[in-house]
Amino acid sequence: MHRAACLVLMWCELAAAQWLNYRAPGIPRLADGKVNLSAPAPRAADGKPDLSGVWESSPEYFYDLANDLKPGEVVMLPWAKTLQAEREGKDHQDDPLSTCMPPGVPRISMSTPNAPHPFKIVQTPSLVILLYETSANSTFRQVFLDGRPLPKDPQPTWLGYSVGRWDGDTLVVDTAGFNGRSWVDTAKGHPQTDAAHVTERFRRLDFGHLEIGITIDDPKAYAKPWTARVPVHLLADSELIETFCENEKDQVHKR
Repeated sequence: MHRAACLVLMWCELAAAQWLNYRAPGIPRLADGKVNLSAPAPRAADGKPDLSGVWESSPEYFYDLANDLKPGEVVMLPWAKTLQAEREGKDHQDDPLSTCMPPGVPRISMSTPNAPHPFKIVQTPSLVILLYETSANSTFRQVFLDGRPLPKDPQPTWLGYSVGRWDGDTLVVDTAGFNGRSWVDTAKGHPQTDAAHVTERFRRLDFGHLEIGITIDDPKAYAKPWTARVPVHLLADSELIETFCENEKDQVHKR
């Protein structure tokens, strides 16, 4: 297990998402009763792709969002490159997750191999709600689809403010208004500043698979925007459970 993941697991109450022995209705199934993950993506009543469900990402992006990118695609400014190297060299001792802070966007959607962090999408025509079973505390995001703009002078937050729109069959979510304290990922510790603008493009490929294209546009930390594509799979016949961070005992041992 990665040491950063160990650090997180020592102080969290975690378990696999579950709702025991309940077969959710409306799920396409094969002859043996298993979920047909390759069935066509469902549509909502308004004709848009229905992104609803409990989802889990591939774990490597929790450690390094730029896992699939080539050298030179992520160009950090000198101060950011120095900070990233310090975080990696210190074995992530100052990661906000170790003090029960929210993972931030986009890291909040990522899972580790040994600590699944599923999330649930609840979709309506004017609002998409994202519920998270994180390694810190259960939390949520609201994505407004009613045409409102991002706030011009927001109170900075860990998860920012999100608005969305449909581009064909892709839900495009723009998020800004961060407090600048979050990390983009865990092992690399890519920095995020209060100038960050994160764009997520949610595209349901079929019933059981989703892809999230994530663009980081943070001119205070990076010379140019960069984009990662994260595969996500459906956790059918499952549900989120409560997670919380209490009785933290790591700080005294971290140095």
